[in-house]
Amino acid sequence: MKKNDCCEGEVISLRFPNKGMVRTEESEAPVLVKNTLPGQRVRFRVKKARKTNPEGILMEILEKSPLENAEPPCPHFDLCGGCAYQTMDYENQRALKLSQVQTLLKAVYPDFPLDDCLASPDEWEYRNKMEFSFGDEHKDGPLTLGLHRRGSFYDIVPVPDCRIVNGDFRRILSATLEFFRKKEEQGTPVPFYHKMRHEGVLRHLLVRRGRGTKELLVCLVTTSEQGKPDWLEEYKEHLLKIPLEGTYAGILHMVNNSLSDTVKSEETTVLYGEDFFTEKLLGLTFRVSPFSFFQTNSAGAEILYKLAREYVGDIEGKVVFDLYSGTGTIAQVLAPVAKRVVGVEIVEEAVLAARENAEANGLSNCRFLAGDVLKVLEGLEEIPDTIVLDPPREGVHPKALRHILDFQVERIVYISCQPASLARDLQVFLEYGYRPVRSRCVDLFPWTRGIETVVLFSRLNVE
Repeated sequence: MKKNDCCEGEVISLRFPNKGMVRTEESEAPVLVKNTLPGQRVRFRVKKARKTNPEGILMEILEKSPLENAEPPCPHFDLCGGCAYQTMDYENQRALKLSQVQTLLKAVYPDFPLDDCLASPDEWEYRNKMEFSFGDEHKDGPLTLGLHRRGSFYDIVPVPDCRIVNGDFRRILSATLEFFRKKEEQGTPVPFYHKMRHEGVLRHLLVRRGRGTKELLVCLVTTSEQGKPDWLEEYKEHLLKIPLEGTYAGILHMVNNSLSDTVKSEETTVLYGEDFFTEKLLGLTFRVSPFSFFQTNSAGAEILYKLAREYVGDIEGKVVFDLYSGTGTIAQVLAPVAKRVVGVEIVEEAVLAARENAEANGLSNCRFLAGDVLKVLEGLEEIPDTIVLDPPREGVHPKALRHILDFQVERIVYISCQPASLARDLQVFLEYGYRPVRSRCVDLFPWTRGIETVVLFSRLNVE
């Protein structure tokens, strides 16, 4: 087997999240080919020809997997990089995700207690946040707005019929693209930002929505290449005329001149309403700003947080640390029964929102601190009785994790959105004498590769 050879083989297993191991006659070792499913027969081009861990690039699926028992309901599925499992029914995809997480965690701790994956209450139209990108449908083609093409950093696929978002997202997406295409027809085009040339104006459209409130926050992100655009008022009025199921909490214009493709703001102007929306979860109200962390599946988040609250156990009269606390959702769910909850979050606007949320919900025993978890913990004199961890995808920083485990609390609840990071951190938990005693997966991201895992670690099980 040589580089750029075309080969065929069968996918014998799947490594999280999308790395199929392909058995082929040309290689003694299985070839890693992304975006495949167990049981598929595929054709691939050799990317790295080596004796161990060879890699290939998928060219064609020759035969479907036995797991693929459904027709994709979304017309964009074949091209869009957002969803991965629409050729499988919901039960099959949940079972596949669970088996992947089990494989990762049991490789570290064979007795890991994980054998269940809770379903999302909403299988479709569940996402409360989407980041759409401007670009061209093909090189030098017409302006479009949508999601990245599967496996591509540059190509954008228009997704006017995306099935994992509410209809209001689709209406705002289509209306925004219509507005800027009309500008082209009128001879006053607004160019999209070219990531290679670092020039242009239109970058992203960020839309967020409260499932419980139906409030919408729309953020148009551009560069400052044209100064303050003279069409912003016209764009706002165009959006306000759209018939929607919900209502606008705010329409914002954001300036981002950074070279990276991340959605962020260096300067924000409120065109209409407020710079936040509200959401209701478990009887509480949360104020959510454009970039503050909030679970993207509100109904699923209620399942997740109920499970976390159950795992935390009896905290009456106890101090709880909620680390990587975002807008303080978990902290406020726990606060009514705890003596005190201390939340730590590095995003300052999320901390401000958490403080406002706690006040609005009548919770006086919550304290939210802004900063890096490790640095904040080093400056705290208070000692926790219980700790909840809800880190970003990369998991807990190794130094921070050891500092957290040095508290030697009896119970730690770890909420993970990245099983590989959880498996890595699991090794450190075991080293410190902790054992996983309860765990469940929660599918907050149907039809995609994402999965949440909630684990209760305890020092009470040390042999």
